[in-house]
Amino acid sequence: MTTFRTVLGSIAGLVLATAVQAEGPAIIYDVGGKFDKSFNEAAYNGAERFTAETGIAYREFEMQSEAQREQALRRFARAGNNPVVMTGFAFASALEAVAPDFPDTNFAIIDMVVDQPNVRSVVYKEHEGSYLVGILAAMASKSGKVGFVGGMDIPLIRRFACGYVQGVKSVDPDIEVFQNMTGTTASAWNDPVRGGELAMAQINQGADVVYHAAGGTGRGVLQAAADAGVLGIGVDSNQNHLHPGSVLSSMLKRVDVAVYNAFKDGTSGDFKTGFSVLGLSNDGVGYALDENNADLVSDDMRMAADTAAEKIISGELSVHDYLSDESCPVM
Repeated sequence: MTTFRTVLGSIAGLVLATAVQAEGPAIIYDVGGKFDKSFNEAAYNGAERFTAETGIAYREFEMQSEAQREQALRRFARAGNNPVVMTGFAFASALEAVAPDFPDTNFAIIDMVVDQPNVRSVVYKEHEGSYLVGILAAMASKSGKVGFVGGMDIPLIRRFACGYVQGVKSVDPDIEVFQNMTGTTASAWNDPVRGGELAMAQINQGADVVYHAAGGTGRGVLQAAADAGVLGIGVDSNQNHLHPGSVLSSMLKRVDVAVYNAFKDGTSGDFKTGFSVLGLSNDGVGYALDENNADLVSDDMRMAADTAAEKIISGELSVHDYLSDESCPVM
């Protein structure tokens, strides 16, 4: 079967580049674009895997402004696309408004819970994966100082930070952790210049490992770390390849799994709605090892992270969840 992608233009009509049937899955990427090397790109990879395996094309849209969220959802639903997947918590209010109007359309939202009978809500245990890279950061640090740069200052990103600090402190409670958030609006996800500035401020204070959870902004964080000769830690997608030998690891948040599963379940008639949680126990989060960071992560570091992962999965070790209690015990 010949497959091809429907290319969408501006929201003013979502014009199709070629005439195709509308049915099939669709995905809407959050601000920052599908090639942000992070969250959106992980989602894109899941969609691409689905098409590669099934031969079924999907439609997609890259947001340019906040006003497009509800418009894009309605366009896809009216066109008969099913399921419709959206990447990011910021789609919640738009989905709350749209889902009841299209009861026969299945929707999936990542990083937020929307309580509607035709919605699958997928959330992650980011604190678990962040704990593991916190261990790696602490064991790699020579200065006894590490950093964290978040994107938009929201509880979800505080959850990353809290898990990271817990992992760092589990190795050495005396290690100092610098923390900065990029901003309070959606633009915080796509400001690599500001990300680099924040990272450099932490590096100038002595941080020799800096972890980011900042979407496209994180490109600036990793660049600054590489330029300064210290280590960065990526997020969401495997970002080790962006600066080989300078990225200690990446905290993997398997957004690709959520998108792939939603597309596959939706097109096979097995789409289940409700609440879905992905963590260490079901490969929803983890840390990246490959040829790009093989010389940076020692056997002792890997063993420490893997042992912690096993204890978290078994319940022997509990990582504080900032979303459940906004009082991180080590911050």
